[in-house]
Amino acid sequence: MSVAPGTDGVLVDRYGRVARDLRVSLTDKCNLRCTYCMPAEGLPWLAGPDLLTDEEIVRLVRVAVERLGVTEVRFTGGEPLIRPGLVGIVSAVAALRPRPRVSLTTNGIGLDRLAPALRTAGLDRVNVSLDTLDPGRFTRLTRRPRLDAVLAGLAGAAAAGLSPVKINSVLMRGVNEDEAPALLRFAVEHDYQLRIIEQMPLDAQHGWDRHTMVTAEEILTSLRTVFELSPDPTERGAAPAETWLVDGGPARVGVIASVTRPFCGDCDRTRLTADGQVRACLFATEESDLRAALRTGADDDELARRWRTAMWGKRAGHGIDDPTFLQPTRPMSAIGG
Repeated sequence: MSVAPGTDGVLVDRYGRVARDLRVSLTDKCNLRCTYCMPAEGLPWLAGPDLLTDEEIVRLVRVAVERLGVTEVRFTGGEPLIRPGLVGIVSAVAALRPRPRVSLTTNGIGLDRLAPALRTAGLDRVNVSLDTLDPGRFTRLTRRPRLDAVLAGLAGAAAAGLSPVKINSVLMRGVNEDEAPALLRFAVEHDYQLRIIEQMPLDAQHGWDRHTMVTAEEILTSLRTVFELSPDPTERGAAPAETWLVDGGPARVGVIASVTRPFCGDCDRTRLTADGQVRACLFATEESDLRAALRTGADDDELARRWRTAMWGKRAGHGIDDPTFLQPTRPMSAIGG
């Protein structure tokens, strides 16, 4: 497709991909300090006036849903549970028509307390980040002794009906690459869905090294030492995870191989940062400012036009294998996972 972005109510790029899945970062702050995300002392946080207000977030999501064809909205961070207005934001977005499917990616701390209110507000499901089941290893990875709180959050989400509850795990060589079978066993026993993600170059320290990354093939080999995996007959579509049936099903496990098996050709995502920037790709080095337009009086038509223009410039792929690849200058905590 080689036409300029029009006014046909969708976020299409020059390769014909249509973005219907919106990821919204609610804050750049987090209550963990995961070694693969940020330094122990944290990062320079965004100033309060730079952050979108609750009302601004809801307005931009409404533009995306009503005028640009977005059907899925996922709230991310940093850690979205520490956003004071989270429940109200979820309620307002769930009330939009047509109603988008609303989900949340979280580290799970405090989720046991908030899950009932979030479910009542209209949240459909959650993804909880969990890289290890070993308390000591968890503390070393996150620099916080909070494994019990994460496990309580998972249980609270399931009890509140936020299903399916998905677990996101990143395996790192020399750190936790031996835990794939244990994580899957834990997920199957609790009726959670495990997704293991290849580590990506999104760390603030820029310490990522492809040669030490645990690959999808290694992950699958490790899982197959304990479980029988067979191809999932369900159509994958634009889902980032390639899934397998575990011991014949119905349990499933997914692997998100963003580096070794990229799925950019089917990508249907658009991203809004906590300070109101549109990112066409998680690895983009350029952003388009909607916050300034919103605060200087732009109407919904103008906001939609700017969003379409931003997505029209999306690259064909993330470019990790390109020798000239530049890691995003902002860490994952600032742009949303």
